[in-house]
Amino acid sequence: MTPTEKSKRLRILKPETTEKSDALPEKADRAADNTCPRCFGTGIEIVAGGGARRCDCQTSDHLQQLFQNARIPARYQHCTLANFDAGDSESMWIAKREAQIVLDDFLVIEGRGLLLVGPVGVGKTHLAVAILRELIERYQVRGLFYQFGALLRRIQDSYNPISQTSELAVLQPVFDADVLVLDELGASKPTDWVRDTMMQIINARYNDKRMTIFTTNFADKRRNEKDTTELLEDRIGVPLRSRLYEMCKTVEIEGEDYRKRASAQTV
Repeated sequence: MTPTEKSKRLRILKPETTEKSDALPEKADRAADNTCPRCFGTGIEIVAGGGARRCDCQTSDHLQQLFQNARIPARYQHCTLANFDAGDSESMWIAKREAQIVLDDFLVIEGRGLLLVGPVGVGKTHLAVAILRELIERYQVRGLFYQFGALLRRIQDSYNPISQTSELAVLQPVFDADVLVLDELGASKPTDWVRDTMMQIINARYNDKRMTIFTTNFADKRRNEKDTTELLEDRIGVPLRSRLYEMCKTVEIEGEDYRKRASAQTV
């Protein structure tokens, strides 16, 4: 059975059959999918020009180190697809299904990621982290999480000689990560430097076919003629938005802010 055929069997169901969609497939059923993309489960990795060596995935603390290197914030370390509450929102169920497709088809989609678009509090970051965590666990990928503004600040700080770091030291892990989650794309003021820096990152990952999962609060279209909200292309520029069409599938999420919902329940 091919990965694509497997993904059809594992698609998350729509709300009307939620009793079967709240949990991911059992680990026993997924055992065949937990294949390291470097050694393909053999334990031996072939290195170009360097022969064969024991694959890193064979070390007992390898998975723990991968999670540590991913820099997932403590607030989101609990996030999984199983505990993502889509409620009765069709768009949330669609987004959850698209996340599952990425997990199941990771080895055959050649780095094509997701652009999760929606207002604050609809679970975009939860889904992005859930994908990252599951890919690390299932395929032992090198993952990395960065909030858009925090990454830019780290790059800017690297220009300060007191920081004892360099721009390349900050950017190289971003270039090299098998899966990058870039949260709150467009959150920082769209200066020429910001756009140039982002284009450098996106081009490098695009050329290497490395998967990137983006989240953003900025949509592609305004809701009506009176809506003056900035669009995503206003925040990141038309060339970069165009490149994202090739790199990612856009998934729009609508729904109520879960933080407000939770606050109302505690009153």
